[in-house]
Amino acid sequence: MNPTRLLVADDHALVRAGIRAFLERIPNIEVVAEASDGREVVELVAKQQPDIVLMDIAMPGLNGLEATRQIVETWPQARVIILSMHASEEYVWQALRAGARGYLLKGASLAELELALSSVVRGEIYLSPPLSQPAITEYVQRTGKDRAREEKLTARQREILSLIAEGKSTKQVALQLNISVKTVESHRTQIMQRLNIHDVAGLVRYAIKTGLVKIE
Repeated sequence: MNPTRLLVADDHALVRAGIRAFLERIPNIEVVAEASDGREVVELVAKQQPDIVLMDIAMPGLNGLEATRQIVETWPQARVIILSMHASEEYVWQALRAGARGYLLKGASLAELELALSSVVRGEIYLSPPLSQPAITEYVQRTGKDRAREEKLTARQREILSLIAEGKSTKQVALQLNISVKTVESHRTQIMQRLNIHDVAGLVRYAIKTGLVKIE
């Protein structure tokens, strides 16, 4: 039986080392790569084609939720389990909406990590027990209003919006994404039009509400 191939994504090297040490104690698991930010995760998924991505929800540049969206859209065979210290139903709902197949609290035991991995490999959705019922209820009860608004944005526009909400200037966004300032300005105008939000403060509130950026 071929081992389950994993990619571990977290912006803290010590956390990645700890997770890897946990994983090495689980039979039939192989860690094929590690990533420290969302863009690196997306690039490594394309190269390594892992079965599962263990994804920190809060990473610089491209956060875990947006990286999950891009992975699910492009490589649906790679299943994402979000790792987070946040036990909020809102975070769980955002993760499910992004396409994650699991949501695991960082304080989980080795036994729970193993259970989460085996559940997701079988095609099931795994949520840490304290979160399961409230999150599922919330997910079912939500209307499609926020989803419909978010789907008006392209992947590139969501990426630019997250950078703007993180406080990056137009020039900084352009440099980070290797595009022109004019292109960034054009995207920002389109984002505002599509969301019917006409100031940067409103964009920041929207990005926080929809999980594009983390709440400090």
